[in-house]
Amino acid sequence: MTLVTRVLMADDDSPESLCFVCFLLFLLFTAVVVVGDSLESDREALLSLKSYLESRNPQNRGIYTEWKMEKQDVCHWPGIICTPPGSRVTGINLSDSTISGALFGNFSALTQLTYLDLSRNTIEGSIPDDLSRCHNLKHLNLSHNILDGKLSLPGLSNLEVLDLSLNRIAGDIQSSFPLFCNSLVVANLSTNNFTGRIDDIFNGCRNLKYVDFSSNGFSGQVWAGFGRTIQFSVSDNQLSGNISASMFRGNCILEVLDLSGNKFGGEFPGQVSNCQNLSVLNLWGNKFKGNIPAEIGSISSLRGLYLGNNTFSRDIPETLLNLTNLVFLDLSRNKFGGDIQEIFGRFTQVKYLVLHANQYVGGIHSSNILKLPNLLRLDLGYNNFSGQLPAEISQIQSLKFLIFAYNNFSGVIPQEYGNMPGLQALDLSFNRLTGSIPASFGNLTSLLWLMLANNSLSGEIPREIGNCTSLLWFNVANNQLSGKFHPELTKMGSNPLPTFEVNRQNKDKIIAGSGECLAMKRWIPAEFPPFNFVYAILTKKSCRSLWDH
Repeated sequence: MTLVTRVLMADDDSPESLCFVCFLLFLLFTAVVVVGDSLESDREALLSLKSYLESRNPQNRGIYTEWKMEKQDVCHWPGIICTPPGSRVTGINLSDSTISGALFGNFSALTQLTYLDLSRNTIEGSIPDDLSRCHNLKHLNLSHNILDGKLSLPGLSNLEVLDLSLNRIAGDIQSSFPLFCNSLVVANLSTNNFTGRIDDIFNGCRNLKYVDFSSNGFSGQVWAGFGRTIQFSVSDNQLSGNISASMFRGNCILEVLDLSGNKFGGEFPGQVSNCQNLSVLNLWGNKFKGNIPAEIGSISSLRGLYLGNNTFSRDIPETLLNLTNLVFLDLSRNKFGGDIQEIFGRFTQVKYLVLHANQYVGGIHSSNILKLPNLLRLDLGYNNFSGQLPAEISQIQSLKFLIFAYNNFSGVIPQEYGNMPGLQALDLSFNRLTGSIPASFGNLTSLLWLMLANNSLSGEIPREIGNCTSLLWFNVANNQLSGKFHPELTKMGSNPLPTFEVNRQNKDKIIAGSGECLAMKRWIPAEFPPFNFVYAILTKKSCRSLWDH
C-alpha cells in the first residue's frame, strides 16, 4: 500500500492531511513532466530531425546520417553539443552539411537548445514560426542559404548572436527587429533584400556591439548611435543624409566603421578622431566633399582609410603621415586632376595604395611613389599618365599587384618587370605600348593575372611564359602579335596552389571595397557566354573572397 493510499484511507480529514496529499500529487506530476522533458525526448527530437533531413536529401547527406537509433548517448553524436557533457542537448552544428529544402519545423522540441548553426547549406523557404518558440536560443546562424520571406523572431529575447547573411530574406524590419534585440551582441543581416529605415531600430538594443547590415536596400538616415558599437557596417545600401559631429561622442568605442556605397553627403566631421580605437574607416562611394579632416591623423590605430569615389579636395593633410600603422590608403575616383600629389611618396608605411580614376596627367616620377619600400599593391589605372613605363618600380621587391591599365603609357615594357618574383597581378592593358612581350616574364612564377590587351605589342608570345605555372588569366587581345604558339605555353596555370597558399597566410587582411570588382570585371569578358553569370554575383564581398582565394 503506497503512502498516498494510506493517507487517503485515513480517517483524519484535517486540512494538514489534505495539504499533504496535494503536495504528493504535485511531486508525482512534476516527476512525470521531468521524465517527458529529458535527454530521451531530445533523442527523439533529433531522430525526427534526421528523418526529416534524409527525406529531403536522398543523395548528398551530411553528418546527421551518423545519428543511430541504437546509440543511446546523443551527446556523442557528431554535430551535437551537450552542456554540461551527458546532460541535455544545448547545441546543434550542421553547417556545411549539404542540407536542402525547407527548414525543420520542430526545433522547439529541444527545450534547452541555446546554439543552432545551419550555415552554408541550401535551405530555402521562410523561417518557420516554431523557431521563435526556442526561448533559450542564444546563438542562431542561418547564413549562406537561400532563405526568403520576412524576418520574424519575436520569442527569441535571449538571442545574443544572429547571423542571417547571404540569404534572400526581404521586407521592412522596423517593427520586428526591436522585439528580439534586447540581449543581442552580434547582428549580421548582410547581403539580403531588406528595405526600409534603420535610423531608430537599434535604440533598445543595449548590448549590441557588432552590426553588419551591408548589401541590402535600407534607406533614410543612418542610426546616430553607431559610436557605441565596436563594428558598424551599412555598406552598399541606399542610406543618405549628412554624418554629424554629434555621432562621434567622447565615449566612442568604434573599431570598424563602414559607410561605403551609399548616398551620404556633405563634409565629413573631424570629430571622428574621438574614436581612438578605430582601425578601419571606409567612406568609399558616397558624396562627401570638402577637405579630408586633418583630425584623422590623430587616430594612431588606423590601418585602413578608404576615401575613394567621393569629391574630396586634392589637398591631402600632412597629419595623415602620422598614421604609422596605416596599411591601406584608397583615394581613388576623387577627380583630383593635375600631377599626382607629392605627399603620396612620403607614405612609407603604406602597403596598399589605390589612386585609380583621378584624372591625373603627366608622369609619376615626381611623387616618389616608385620608391615606397613596403608597397604590396599599387593601382594607378584609369588616369591619363603618359611617357614610358617606369623601370625602377621593379626595385620594390615586395610588390604583388601592379595596375597601370587605361593610361597613355608608350614605349616598350621594361625587361626589369620580370625581376619581381612576388608579383601576382600585372595589368598594363589599354595603353600605347609597343615592342615585344619580355621573355623575362617567365621569371614571374607567382603571377596569377597578366593583362596586356589593347596595346600595339608585336612578335611572338615568349615560350618562357610557360614557366608561369600560377598564371590563370592571360589576356593579350587586340595587339599585333604573330608567330607560333609554343608547346611550353601549355604549362601556364598548371599549379597555382602555392600562390593561393601565400595569400591565405597573409597577415594584412583588408576589408572589401578596394577595387576588386572593378579589376575582375575588367579582366573577365562579359560577352563570353561561360562568364556571363559571373557579373551577377560580383558583389563587393564576393569579389574580396575571390580575390583572396
